[in-house]
Amino acid sequence: MRLKPVKIPDNKFLEGIGFYWHTDPDATSYIADEIVEITPDEADAYYEAVNELYEMFAEAGEYVIENDLFHELGIPFNVIDAIKMSWDNDIHWHLYGRFDLAGGVDGRPIKLIEFNADTPTALFETSIIQWATLKVNGMDESHQFNDLYEALGSNFKRLVMMEDDVEDFENHYDGWKILFSSVKDNPEEESTVKLLQTIASEAGFVTEFAYMEDVEFSATDGVFYNNENYEYWFKLYPWEDIAIEESDLAMLMTQIMENQKAIFLNPAYTLMFQSKAFMKILWDLYPNHPLLLETSFEPLQGIAQVEKKIFGREGANTIIVDENEKVIEKRDGEYGEFPSIFQEYVELPTDNKGNSYQAGVFFAYEGCGLGFRRGGLILDNLSKFVGHRVVVD
Repeated sequence: MRLKPVKIPDNKFLEGIGFYWHTDPDATSYIADEIVEITPDEADAYYEAVNELYEMFAEAGEYVIENDLFHELGIPFNVIDAIKMSWDNDIHWHLYGRFDLAGGVDGRPIKLIEFNADTPTALFETSIIQWATLKVNGMDESHQFNDLYEALGSNFKRLVMMEDDVEDFENHYDGWKILFSSVKDNPEEESTVKLLQTIASEAGFVTEFAYMEDVEFSATDGVFYNNENYEYWFKLYPWEDIAIEESDLAMLMTQIMENQKAIFLNPAYTLMFQSKAFMKILWDLYPNHPLLLETSFEPLQGIAQVEKKIFGREGANTIIVDENEKVIEKRDGEYGEFPSIFQEYVELPTDNKGNSYQAGVFFAYEGCGLGFRRGGLILDNLSKFVGHRVVVD
């Protein structure tokens, strides 16, 4: 790893722009005081990898639907109709997701770990904090693989345009409104949603924010807040949680889609991509693809591997074992009721202190923003965010 020490923007500045989760429970900064330096070729390789991966996900998604493989992915039955409807109609546009990748630096090949397609975090860090950090340190902010903010603005316009060219958005926009929602008492999620709201407003949409519990739903009339009807509803709340914990809401959302009264972001089909079991489908369709790691529903034989739950988060319920099935690292968690997948283990790039680095590349119509997470063998909710810059030797 090539690392360069940097000064972190102070907490007053960070809070002034809405970034309140800057300090971890152990009182250390969540934002690392170093950035990763990558080459232009490495940046290009990340970009090309996620573009290719997204095409593979789209083909595999069609395969899942055609062969009714929802059970294999752990998809709850009460959102299957919503998934099919959203998949069959392009107006249910995938706004953004984040690919988690091993490798890509220090000569290591890029490998897909998973795709956070529905409710990815680190949006604020990638699109805003990296720019602020470079500026504070007198570095050229343009020397990044990072136009995430602009890419999201263009992708909001594609909700209307449905095509690559969004220059004529103003002549196609007809006053459609987007309601943005997060749960209460979660500053990170609220600030992330409000950032997306800002981007959508700048793109030309009429927008509003409301906590999820304050939004009203009608199967026949759509989504409402303060008696105002909204054509789009963005919720930073996982589809699997809606299906499992909010079954009445899942039913209402499906009925709203059937009656074409609202469009939900991200669309229901992103739940397929979000399931880590999708990695098994990809491996079946693209065996030994250079961007993939072997993945199975059963323990792999004779190789180091990672067992993780299909809807687990932040490293919870994850076990790494070596080729002799000896446990190398383990995390407990709250996702034990979900099925497991077993994925070939690949070492992440490390620094001279033994910290591991995992690349996260956002996708909004195309690859558009890189950031890193730093931590131990299993990256958990105490991992640090590490920015980057592109350096020409």
